[in-house]
Amino acid sequence: MDSRETLTLTDTMDPARATALAATMGVDRSYGVGDPLPPFGHHVYFWTPEPPQGLADNGHPAQDAGLPDLGLPRRMWAAGRLVLHCDLLAGVRAERHTRIETITQKEGRSGRLAFVRLRHDIRQRQTLALTEWQDIVYRATDADTLAPAQAPTDQSETRVHHFDSVTLFRYSALTFNGHRIHYDDPYARAQGYGGLVVHAPLLAHLLMDFATDALGPLRSFDYRATAPLLVHEAATLCRRGNDLWVRAPDGRLCLTAAAT
Repeated sequence: MDSRETLTLTDTMDPARATALAATMGVDRSYGVGDPLPPFGHHVYFWTPEPPQGLADNGHPAQDAGLPDLGLPRRMWAAGRLVLHCDLLAGVRAERHTRIETITQKEGRSGRLAFVRLRHDIRQRQTLALTEWQDIVYRATDADTLAPAQAPTDQSETRVHHFDSVTLFRYSALTFNGHRIHYDDPYARAQGYGGLVVHAPLLAHLLMDFATDALGPLRSFDYRATAPLLVHEAATLCRRGNDLWVRAPDGRLCLTAAAT
């Protein structure tokens, strides 16, 4: 797939999967056909499963569907942007149209990097419901040796969220994310992490819920992962106006976001 091609996936948006996501996020709610999904709920749909022989040693597909082989085996979620046109509904057939917008390669302090920007347009009942951009970085190794930035401390509101290995496993299962850094502790440590790594989209989901509670229904949401958060570390969710971020116990900035 290049910038001129589109990959289309369809999904019936099973309400049971949305209910399971709510339970994983600690929300006591069940979904039925026609109920609006949460702003980040589409991430448990549109799976692209690979058989075992198609997986790399990290549990992720050895080659992402539709993407060229960049010669860089480690894949990490870097950033995203969502524009919410209208609610996505549980139990209603949806189509996701995906294309590559850009591929950028460069040399970093940790070696060669490639940045891929994908655009997803999700439609239901012939109506565009959501547009999402995903920035994915490919590299030779998982862990980053650069010193992380320190998070701001001038927030007006905070929430503290705790994780455990069961939550990370369940979120991996619901998003069909086989990356071993999220559930295989020895593997994560061998890659240079101090334990299991919390999914960046999981942190983004928590910030979107925080923003929705504070600001009302969202029109757009931009976020960027800046440092990994480990499963044993409490996440302090911070908000100042429309700006949000995740702070680790040692003060490092893990994810930053802006909501409208």
